[in-house]
Amino acid sequence: MSTTKWTIDTTHSSVGFKVKHMMFTNVKGNFEKYEATIISNEADFSNATIEFSADIDSINTNNADRDGHLKSADFFDAENYPKLTFKASSFTKNGDDYEIAGDLSMHGVTKFVKFPAEFSGMMTDPWGNTKAGLNISGKINRKDWGLNWNSALETGGVLVSEEVKLEIELQLLKQ
Repeated sequence: MSTTKWTIDTTHSSVGFKVKHMMFTNVKGNFEKYEATIISNEADFSNATIEFSADIDSINTNNADRDGHLKSADFFDAENYPKLTFKASSFTKNGDDYEIAGDLSMHGVTKFVKFPAEFSGMMTDPWGNTKAGLNISGKINRKDWGLNWNSALETGGVLVSEEVKLEIELQLLKQ
């Protein structure tokens, strides 16, 4: 297969996360503005190169006050660190499973991460465009990137968990 460039079809994709609030319910959010460049040489995307970025100011948890707090210096500090970026160093297949690994940067900190991924296949849409599906999940500890703010609860525990679960659904468009 020849080298193929892909971009994200943002109309049919989502870059989301969820975090425990008060230690017992999940609050979900997403980034509304993001982009990626993906170069593949194989039909199944193994060994693809992936570069992704999301605008911190586009964070949306369906609560303006919470979104403002997340953008503040208590969390992401969007004024000084306006983007979250990921640059894959590998996208490997092991049986039917995939793993994506690379450098995740946010809040001025870069850490190497590995996440399970699913390649859902390719198809042609009704307008003749070649599309591919890629789903990435995983967990990070927000404190590893200096996102340390929290508040103790009177009943014990904390307001916001350290663990953040990622839920990324990408529909890619062949260029």
